[in-house]
Amino acid sequence: MSELRKDPITRRWVIISTERAGRPNNYIKSEEVIENFCPFDYGNENTTPSEILSFRRPNTRPNTSGWWVRVVPNKFPALYKDAELKKSGHGMYDKITGFGYHEVIIETPEHNTSFSKMSDKQINEVIWAYLKRFVEIKKDKKVKYIQIFKNHGKEAGASLVHPHSQIIATPIVPYNILEELNGAENYYKFKDRCIYCDIIEQEIMEKDRVIQKTENFIAFEPYAARFPYETWILPLKHDSNFESIERDPNIIFELSSILHTVFKKFDKTLGNPPFNMVVHTAPFIEGIEKIFHWHIEIIPRLTNLAGFEWGTGFYINSVLPEKAAEDLRREEIL
Repeated sequence: MSELRKDPITRRWVIISTERAGRPNNYIKSEEVIENFCPFDYGNENTTPSEILSFRRPNTRPNTSGWWVRVVPNKFPALYKDAELKKSGHGMYDKITGFGYHEVIIETPEHNTSFSKMSDKQINEVIWAYLKRFVEIKKDKKVKYIQIFKNHGKEAGASLVHPHSQIIATPIVPYNILEELNGAENYYKFKDRCIYCDIIEQEIMEKDRVIQKTENFIAFEPYAARFPYETWILPLKHDSNFESIERDPNIIFELSSILHTVFKKFDKTLGNPPFNMVVHTAPFIEGIEKIFHWHIEIIPRLTNLAGFEWGTGFYINSVLPEKAAEDLRREEIL
């Protein structure tokens, strides 16, 4: 039997249709990509733009070997930090010049690896790179939002196999974030509570959708998951800004560990699936600290959106979130 579930934050409806899981070729299989040359490989540092940040051995020069994490400008940026920020109209239409930041975090010198195969320590270093660039870019008052994201696999939009993440900073707040923010604000006005904190409390109480809970984080399948095995990670303590964890190295390492566990479970259950990972943090707007709760969303790219989804805004998920959580919990991680 199918059922419709409503996302309490965005108020978007999702169709849960487990019968569709039996369709032929239901899940996308990750394609093997063969690269003859990779600019992110160790020793090819001169083929990327000059690094902005790197974690490297003492007495090694920038843009040479000796690093374990590098951050460089995207060679083909969507936005340009040197562009003049100018807003204008074209009749009834609005436009803004292409100001912003677009950077690449090269997560490891190892070409053929992934988050599931890295150590907690290496993932911890990647998160530190996220934070350092987030804090630095935020100093530019023309920036209104910073999106940290990771595409893994050709099907998820990754153009290179080498493990990497990206940061794009924009002069406007993206629509999806505004949608979340509006939903969280409406809930807070009605109940005087953070909707994300209430979600955490209910997930802990019901347990059916929880994958893992640590001292400071929870990983679970959202009640109205849009995609099979969609997973969210939230800090248990209310906080609107991702950058706040910079104050506590132990919390950063704990986040690294729960991320590592989730991806190892994905590998065992789904076989190293293509995925998108995004960090949702509060936009740079005053007065929203109580209503927004930063979190990470991980979306395995197992199915394609088709005409119904594009035409209606509905998502069809063929795996019951409770079943997905059970599958992931079952996998023992050493």
